[in-house]
Amino acid sequence: MSSDKKPVNQGATRAGDGAAGFIFALANLDSMETGPGYSSALGPVVEGERTQCGLMLKRAGTGARPHSHPNEQWNYVLKGRLKVEIEGEEPVVAGPGTLIYFPPHKIHATVALPEEDVYFFVVKDLTHGIIGMAADGTMKGAHYEPGFGPG
Repeated sequence: MSSDKKPVNQGATRAGDGAAGFIFALANLDSMETGPGYSSALGPVVEGERTQCGLMLKRAGTGARPHSHPNEQWNYVLKGRLKVEIEGEEPVVAGPGTLIYFPPHKIHATVALPEEDVYFFVVKDLTHGIIGMAADGTMKGAHYEPGFGPG
């Protein structure tokens, strides 16, 4: 694998035998918006040949409106708590140490509870980029709890 291959996601780091290498201090890499148009998530993303992963931040009281993507996704909550809604399932609150699976094409939403920011590690296959599409077909912005609007 060669890191001179362009990343699938603009702003992502490409892993491989070039300048980027094989070992990454994720917290030190440049962040990118990973759901512009439907989510407040941002963080560094590293791409391999078949998977992409990142260290994401959702500020307190913000998150993703219902959306889906054709690739499967795993989130591992490191800090804070997320309200998680997955199509056909009861909503749950996921805290540190929780692993969440989002099947391909399944509508889902995650929102950081108002008490603190949420950090999570994400892994998605590379059959599609990191960005999905809002379920309502619009890309009008992230979810904000009352009192947590942008700006």
